Amino acid sequence: MRFKLDENFGKRTLNIFQAAGHDVQTTLDEGMQGCSDRHLYDVCCKERRCLVTLDLDFSDVTRFPPEQGSGSAVIRVPRNPSLAVLEQLIRLFLQMLSRMTIDKNLWIVEISRIRIHQSQKE
Repeated sequence: MRFKLDENFGKRTLNIFQAAGHDVQTTLDEGMQGCSDRHLYDVCCKERRCLVTLDLDFSDVTRFPPEQGSGSAVIRVPRNPSLAVLEQLIRLFLQMLSRMTIDKNLWIVEISRIRIHQSQKE
């Protein structure tokens, strides 16, 4: 699957996605850090990449409709998370992804669950 990691993820997260066999790009590698949320969303839609982010703004389905893109995953971390917790959430996300598609959906990935906002598919 094709992913774009937002600027709040580093090399270790990139390596986890690559080790799982995914085509992944980062906003940092593309010089997109600091760009507007709208621009990032539009680029992901155009490139048909699923956005993976810590930015809760992307959970607003009225501003960023999941059905217009290849899906979005908002990783919800507790306050002051350790790197191990972040990696645990990423692995939970990838594990669930092996069972169902995120295409045209928004997933909110939390410590004990993944909430799925399914789009109204035509």
